[in-house]
Amino acid sequence: MKITTIVGARPQFIKAAPVSSKLRSTSNIQEVLVHTGQHYDENMSDVFFQELEIPSPDYHLGIGSGNHGAQTGRMLEEIEKVLLTEKPDWVLVYGDTNSTLAGALCAAKLHIPIAHVEAGLRSFNRRMPEEINRVLTDHAANILFAPTTAAVENLRNEGILEKKVHLVGDVMYDAAIYYGAIASQKSKVLEYLSLTPQNYILATVHRAENTDNLSRLQAIFSGLTAVAKKIPVVLPLHPRTRAALSRNGLLEEMTHNLQLIEPVGYLDMVMLEKNSLLIATDSGGVQKEAFFYQVPCVTLREETEWVELVQSGWNKLIPPTSEYFVFSGIKNTLNHKPHMQDTVSGLYGGGFASEQIVKLLATES
Repeated sequence: MKITTIVGARPQFIKAAPVSSKLRSTSNIQEVLVHTGQHYDENMSDVFFQELEIPSPDYHLGIGSGNHGAQTGRMLEEIEKVLLTEKPDWVLVYGDTNSTLAGALCAAKLHIPIAHVEAGLRSFNRRMPEEINRVLTDHAANILFAPTTAAVENLRNEGILEKKVHLVGDVMYDAAIYYGAIASQKSKVLEYLSLTPQNYILATVHRAENTDNLSRLQAIFSGLTAVAKKIPVVLPLHPRTRAALSRNGLLEEMTHNLQLIEPVGYLDMVMLEKNSLLIATDSGGVQKEAFFYQVPCVTLREETEWVELVQSGWNKLIPPTSEYFVFSGIKNTLNHKPHMQDTVSGLYGGGFASEQIVKLLATES
């Protein structure tokens, strides 16, 4: 069996790492890895392949950044060439990026079966590009690997045949278990940044809904600045966010107020997450990693795909509508930390999602 795996962004590298490892250790499966180039600089791409021990891509398409339509269109054109050359039995896609949608659309047009890892997540906000990507991919897919019972229920409600859907758990939990221990041994990021455990807040901001809306951008960074007067705030700066701050004349001011750093590799990011007092983020993956490492989290959005984290009390939604709302949301969470319950395996499987995915794919041959 030949499987073409399509990735393009940081979260997908993390998700693909444990699955690719299992695929390549299975005798009757050949994996062809395609990197679209959606995340293309060293800190957002190359370092992840090195640290996660993902094999070098068989194809690097070098698409780069751009508007949604143009970027997805270029991906469609280049992925189609790969699929026509490789003629795989399955196309495997992850998550909800433009790379996910482009891979699924190409496969569907060429009548190649599609497997979708992290299927069934819904924010129920169709203004989010990610929501459109994940819905369309799920409805094009032939086999859907759902990480949670809520995801399974979403797919059932949308009329997707139950025989296509498999509850396997979360591959990011697989990765967190394995790489969390490695990070503690290898990462020196705390020493490099002169940080002490439990004495800083980690923040990440990258979603277009926050970076491309000046009011929300100002609310987030003004709120973080107010927090930073009490406790240091460390923020690995995504290229999109850096460009937005610079475009609006805010970058220099924020450089003085916050500890802005370049994007970091996966092991360093895990180390920063594990040792932070609190995480403030608009990232779906970082929300879960906070939970995996038992760190309280506030999500700078109106909604989240990971509703079970909010229901458990471990994650709080803080819509960034004002500086005060961001500041008070973080302050209140620090003052009323949630009690960690032994629910990780119950919510996200036992750390064997990758193994189940590969076994299910193997039975489709």
